[in-house]
Amino acid sequence: MLLIGAAAISFGQERIREASRLSAGILTGYNRGYGMQGNLTLHDNNLPFELRIGVGYSFLNPGNAADARRIFVNNATNGTPEKSGRSIDYRFDFLIPKSIFGISHSYLILGPRGSAFKGSFTFVGGNEEFEVTSHQWGGGAGFESHFNMSKKMDLVIDAGLDYYIPSTLFGHDTSYSPDNDNVNTRNDNQNNDEPFTYKDANKAIYQPGFIPFAMIGLTVNL
Repeated sequence: MLLIGAAAISFGQERIREASRLSAGILTGYNRGYGMQGNLTLHDNNLPFELRIGVGYSFLNPGNAADARRIFVNNATNGTPEKSGRSIDYRFDFLIPKSIFGISHSYLILGPRGSAFKGSFTFVGGNEEFEVTSHQWGGGAGFESHFNMSKKMDLVIDAGLDYYIPSTLFGHDTSYSPDNDNVNTRNDNQNNDEPFTYKDANKAIYQPGFIPFAMIGLTVNL
């Protein structure tokens, strides 16, 4: 009986180990701009879905440089503007198996999102350089299909839409919040020196909002 019990426990532990496995993936493509993403997925036969965590990096248009300067710094117009933007996104996905266009190895993707946005603005010859940042939360949905390339590797194609909730914009020594509890606002010299509002700042700075994505990459079973 002891031998039979020990064998049953050993077999059960082996079944548990086989029930769960991990895969790692890397994707590249469009994510409002050029984007890259790395992820790690848990496949568990005891769950009706798979779980994935991922981190992405995208190069974005940060906004209107001249308006950003007026709203966050001053009304000067000298210098040649240069700008760059990036967003680091964090994602947690539920991958629900679902046939898409007749492709059996496909998933519906749903999950929360986080974003760290930064826009950098430089006015060459104008002695002005500043950054505007924000941190946001949101959610996303999409579809993903896998195409087997070898025993351990799949080609992956996914597409969908993420949405990030508008958040406080910080720049120079100024901040603009969605409830207009703003700090050290600048005045609009083109509108009777009325103080700028969050609506003005959010229009000038292209922090993530609705973000369509379409990416392709590889995933490897670990």
